[in-house]
Amino acid sequence: MNLSDTRRRMHGAALGGAAAVALLWAACLGVASPQAATSAAAVPRLADGHPDLNGTWDNGAGIDFLHPEKLPGGSVCVAGCDPPPAAPPPTARPRATGSAPRADFPQYRTQYLAKVKRLNDHQLQMDGVLHCRSPGLPRVGPPDKIVQTPGQVVFLYDDVSGAFWRIIPTDGRPHRTDVENSTLGDAVGHWEGDTLVVDSTKFTDDTWLTDNGAFHTSSMHVIERLRRVGDTLEWRVTVEDPAVLVEPWKIYRTAKLTDVELVEPTPCIDHDIVHAVDNTHHANPR
Repeated sequence: MNLSDTRRRMHGAALGGAAAVALLWAACLGVASPQAATSAAAVPRLADGHPDLNGTWDNGAGIDFLHPEKLPGGSVCVAGCDPPPAAPPPTARPRATGSAPRADFPQYRTQYLAKVKRLNDHQLQMDGVLHCRSPGLPRVGPPDKIVQTPGQVVFLYDDVSGAFWRIIPTDGRPHRTDVENSTLGDAVGHWEGDTLVVDSTKFTDDTWLTDNGAFHTSSMHVIERLRRVGDTLEWRVTVEDPAVLVEPWKIYRTAKLTDVELVEPTPCIDHDIVHAVDNTHHANPR
């Protein structure tokens, strides 16, 4: 169940094949292509010179509480069940099928595969998101709205479980030592050129990385990289949790700038979600 997506729909077209080839050759030769130059010039900047990330960002698939999917094998998908409209890079996550091991799923150490299977087999009971709890990071996905000011950025989320927020300082301060572990962790940010890098630690261990029992430990370390290209926000994530994962898990998503403002989300009601999932049948799942 991919609950990293929001309630709205993204409308965008994939980069044409010829343009993609041209960009690839330009990158290999170290030459800025006209398309790349145009994209770079189109990115607005704030007074401090950093790209302007302010705005509402539509990251793709919509969420509908009343139409979750039961997938083959007993897994559940509430949102983001379809692959993104554009051809994703190798690290992007297509829809989970709940069957054979997938390259887009975190690679667990052998001794933890049984736990992943157990959690997946009992997803309706064990998945906190189906009981109105926080999806955690990175499952919550790219921010739905960014408020950027000198010294900090604020991420706002409109998720199936409700509204969530993160305040991320960008003034060079270290991680806090006076806060308890939380589902979204403690974050600090800095700029690497035009990329905002968000480093998060201090997590609880009661959320999942993604669907199908993808648990993590409280030692998880998440690094997000956000870059604006025109009116597109690129969100690249690396999840490090060597206690249970064979290697870092990487995610890639995009979001499009939209003029549709966030509104107060529909209240999450535990019984309604479980009842909807338990009574949904799709003869031809998407």
